[in-house]
Amino acid sequence: MLIAEDLLLLLYNDESGKPITGNPGLDYSLAGAVLIELTLLGRVDIAVAGEDVKEGRLKVLDTSSTGDAILDERLAMLAEKSGQKPKNLMSKLSKKLRDQVLARLVERGVLEADKGRVLGLFPVTRWPAKDARHEAEVRTALESVLKLGTQPDERTAALIALLNALNVVPKVITDAVDKKALKRRAKEIAESEWAAEAVRKAVQDMQAAITAAIVVSSSAGGAAGS
Repeated sequence: MLIAEDLLLLLYNDESGKPITGNPGLDYSLAGAVLIELTLLGRVDIAVAGEDVKEGRLKVLDTSSTGDAILDERLAMLAEKSGQKPKNLMSKLSKKLRDQVLARLVERGVLEADKGRVLGLFPVTRWPAKDARHEAEVRTALESVLKLGTQPDERTAALIALLNALNVVPKVITDAVDKKALKRRAKEIAESEWAAEAVRKAVQDMQAAITAAIVVSSSAGGAAGS
């Protein structure tokens, strides 16, 4: 599965089928996961000083198919936006991404689409777990790193970094006795040399994009209420 698929499973409650965090964080974190995956696959990178592309900007290295439709669609988007700051691309990358990932997980029998209505009027869809075996494996890997102190592989570290950026680690690992220690360990992993600079930069830019979006939303709300 994609890192984005694993992340989405962690961010939805298995029983209620509701997300444990809101927007823009959830959608931008999925975009960040896709960007990380493309970086790990060697399709994109972040430019350093002395390159044709300005330092800190996105550069596309390889536009050949990854073999995954979701990744290929986003790679094509990035190919048109090479040279931009990754944080400025999160909104575009996240467009319809959650729906695509949810639909794929339903097709695979991992989630189910539970359609209903609120107050008998407004249509709503919940996404409870149908087959939680894969998610259980992902959670076991997370707990081994966060609670037992084992060293993570790149995918597990990427998930931890994304969850840390969203500040939802205690909502995912709910049975930890010491929540502060759990958050410290997640932060330690996120800030460590767990992956190439470009991958860690993708997480940082995703977090920056979330923060910027929240500030804009808050400012708009304040203006509307004044």
